[in-house]
Amino acid sequence: MIRYFQQQDEDSVIRIWLEASAITHSFIPRSYWESKVPDMRNKYLPQSQTLVNEDEHTNEITGFISLIGNYIAALFVSPDRQGQGIGHSLMTRIKLQHPELELNVYAENTQALTFYKRQGFTITSEQTDKQTGRQEFTMKYQLDA
Repeated sequence: MIRYFQQQDEDSVIRIWLEASAITHSFIPRSYWESKVPDMRNKYLPQSQTLVNEDEHTNEITGFISLIGNYIAALFVSPDRQGQGIGHSLMTRIKLQHPELELNVYAENTQALTFYKRQGFTITSEQTDKQTGRQEFTMKYQLDA
């Protein structure tokens, strides 16, 4: 079930973000992601509109998507639940509300690049992430583009 983020979801969302970030961004030291936990808790989550996917049987949060306007700031699925359509479901829900979307993704994150391309996103620019020094792409989605 997809629903809006509630304060009691915070620890689960941050745990998913940290674990999935460390795995999918293995080209960046885990310590970098760990250092960002306070920002995630105190800055990014509060300023975002976040939807969570909650397992209807266990009530476990299995994934989430966070937006700031039309910008997808985060889309993460619990590592042990990836490949089950959770990310697709979250993206489908957001597309119903936002006919135009934008995001940044690391060039080395080939799994995410493939996912976003399947979702109809196209690469519009390439730049270097100032915080990590890694190459990233800006991708955009536009309904009926």
